[in-house]
Amino acid sequence: MNDQRKVKRPPSLLERAADMFGLDPAANAPTIDVSSLPPEAPKKAKKVQAEPVAEVLPPEAIAPASPTVETAPTPQPSPRKEIAKAAPAIVPTRQGTIDRERLASRGMIVPGTPVTGISEEYRIVKRELIRNFGGTGNRPILPRGHRVLIASANPGEGKTFSAVNLALSLAVEADHDVLLIDADIAKPSVLEALGLEDGPGLMDALADAHLPLGDCLIQTDIPGLKVMPAGTGHMHDTELLASARTDALLAQLEQGAPGRILIIDSPPVLAASPAAVLAGHVGQTIMVVRADETLESALRDAIGLMGACPHIQLLLNGVKFSPGGRRFGTYYGQGGA
Repeated sequence: MNDQRKVKRPPSLLERAADMFGLDPAANAPTIDVSSLPPEAPKKAKKVQAEPVAEVLPPEAIAPASPTVETAPTPQPSPRKEIAKAAPAIVPTRQGTIDRERLASRGMIVPGTPVTGISEEYRIVKRELIRNFGGTGNRPILPRGHRVLIASANPGEGKTFSAVNLALSLAVEADHDVLLIDADIAKPSVLEALGLEDGPGLMDALADAHLPLGDCLIQTDIPGLKVMPAGTGHMHDTELLASARTDALLAQLEQGAPGRILIIDSPPVLAASPAAVLAGHVGQTIMVVRADETLESALRDAIGLMGACPHIQLLLNGVKFSPGGRRFGTYYGQGGA
């Protein structure tokens, strides 16, 4: 006789994130409803030593709604790809080699090395993002979904760590290339994380329309990854980022590259005003949440400021796995059978 008893599986990282923030991952809602977020718990959870892992928490986990029956829409061609083909691509005039030892010392994805737990986590994250703007399965095409803003409520919650890892993971995609833009003008850190030399970048291109755009781009030694530094600080950075010039600049960066994905490292939402205006130029925002550190009140306030973006998701960072929990990368380190 077969044993029919069911073995209860350990909760996934997604379910643990939902439990942490009092959210329901089974609900079916298209976007975040700030008013439905639960009140902040009276006590902050005890801080634990965490290893850097992350996973997307879908927006339907935030705003409970009555379940509806969905039908698969007819696949649609992407008008953005047709526009991008119509003009030649901007060619970077600067070259840079990524410091792989620096990435390894910080527990980040290291290009060209065996698969690790962190690289597997970001594989899941990037698949979610690609499905959102690719119109695959039963999802419609998300307008400007190839522009992804990586933000956090406060400093130190892992937004740059997540932006760089996500860009490195996306750079090996066969159908896409990546432009990683450092838009944290006050405290840029993308170049430092990758070990690249500083120079003209985003703010220089916005402030001077005659500056060759190629001078503001770095082609890394990874063929599918280009980087745009933050550039020279500007006293009117928020106003420049809010202008039509920014949207025109992003369109220039996409031309000639129909498969390009823009990953934009944002300033912390509650610490700097540019984050809110950058949300209006993208189709997706990833809000990085630091396990046991990000308060619900801060998360609620940050989401409220990012209303210009139509699609917001949460990415849980710094989770300490339980012994029976999921841990990617162990499969690749075992002997084959």
